Amino acid sequence: MAEARGGGSDGGGGSSSVSGGPGRAQLFSTVMDAFLGKLVAAGSYQRFASCYRSFYRLQPEVTKSIHSQFVAQLQASIRAEVQEVMDEGNLEALLDSLDKIVEEAEPQEEPAWRPSGIPEEDARSALVPYLLKHRSYLLRALKNKEEENKKVAESVLAGRGRISELQQQIQAHKRAWQALSKEQQELVLTFQQPQ
Repeated sequence: MAEARGGGSDGGGGSSSVSGGPGRAQLFSTVMDAFLGKLVAAGSYQRFASCYRSFYRLQPEVTKSIHSQFVAQLQASIRAEVQEVMDEGNLEALLDSLDKIVEEAEPQEEPAWRPSGIPEEDARSALVPYLLKHRSYLLRALKNKEEENKKVAESVLAGRGRISELQQQIQAHKRAWQALSKEQQELVLTFQQPQ
């Protein structure tokens, strides 16, 4: 399989997993070779000959040759198809990058997050930090609004105080005008009486 992949005899660029064993690309190649070996064993010459008994009885050498050609073409076809899939999907590079990711993850002391199997707890562990952050945002917004409301209330109270002062001034002017008007009426009455 190594020659079909074009990777040489090292099975995929010589990458290896963390434990020093073969990399995933090489393991894939080994699995494919094992698969082809079992496929050839399942399609043995005896089974092939038993399927074509009459032809085998007439020409056993030709039957053997046909079987050998069939097996060789089947293996070549499968290897070509697998290689095409690997090339199209860039499978070897992906397997190598997966090996690197696993290598980088090995020294982590803390295990990666895994779901507990209890959806409520999993959702809570994901939502609580978000909700706490949102709560602090809302508390800040509330504090800002309360400060704005306090300033507006102070402004309203100051406006009411100014209105009260203006009303008092108006009342004072009204009383002064009424007093002046009363004096004028008295003055007019004094001029009218002597006649």
